[in-house]
Amino acid sequence: MKNFDPRWKDFPDYIIGITKEIWEDRGIATLDHYYGADLPVRSPGSIVVGNKNVVAATMSTLAEFPDRTLFGEDVIWCEGNDDGLLSSHRLLSTATHTNPGVYGAATGKTVRYRIIADCYARANQITDEWLVRDQGAIVRQMGWTPADYARDLIDREGGPDACVKPFLPENDVAGPYTGRGNDSDWGAKYADILMRIMAADFTVIPREYDRAVIGEYAGGVTAISHRAVDDFWIGLRASFPSATFKIHHVVGRDDAMMSPRAAIRWSLDGLNDGWGAFGRPTGKRVHIMGMSHAEFGPWGLRREYTLYDETAVWKQIHLQTG
Repeated sequence: MKNFDPRWKDFPDYIIGITKEIWEDRGIATLDHYYGADLPVRSPGSIVVGNKNVVAATMSTLAEFPDRTLFGEDVIWCEGNDDGLLSSHRLLSTATHTNPGVYGAATGKTVRYRIIADCYARANQITDEWLVRDQGAIVRQMGWTPADYARDLIDREGGPDACVKPFLPENDVAGPYTGRGNDSDWGAKYADILMRIMAADFTVIPREYDRAVIGEYAGGVTAISHRAVDDFWIGLRASFPSATFKIHHVVGRDDAMMSPRAAIRWSLDGLNDGWGAFGRPTGKRVHIMGMSHAEFGPWGLRREYTLYDETAVWKQIHLQTG
């Protein structure tokens, strides 16, 4: 941890610690210290550039959800370029929808959902980020379907011409991180599993997954054992059968007192041209930013976490279909 504050015992301690300090301890002003001035934050719903915009978004979220918590479940990390480090941070968040905001009129409902954030940090400061929040889980707990929420959001943001546009790779902003992960065998193993699934080889699930596997998936879905895991993955792939699957970043780790594990950032880009998790095919082009974590045990892959933003997918579809 070159040029990091010595109060952090290691990189996961830094990532988990500053997250709590910023959000739960209300140290929003510390973003001026911990986040770079020109930081790009890419999420399925938008690209936000600059620390000042991150500060504004943070205050807006906390105004809507004053009691929000962020519990760090894992930090899967690797060395990056220029003495920096890359973390894939998985969080379980709880929050009460107390005030009106981006999710509409206050519902008073308490929601629980996961987030995975890939952050590049160098010299005690985060300067590059990719973030996937399980928006499908959030809006379902508030009584929306992801499709209806996306439609309503477009209207509240001023209509198709004025609304915030979802992330597309052709609109990406270059950041300082240039790495692709590390060379861990566990990362390579998980990458091979996902590539086989996306090539429609679903036999990999009973072959490589523990029969007692638990999957935590987009939409707040908990899947138990092979059939339920198969249902999730085939439902996603069936909606975009001709889309191109790409793996952008792979990290594997084998740390003391923890299961061997891996983190992968991936994408699906192409047409919504099949019946699956998104219902009737629209033939419209969609880009899906996905993040997955896996833990391995003696009988195979035993825990899997995969997030993508269903509302951002629907927003892309609605903007093309009206």
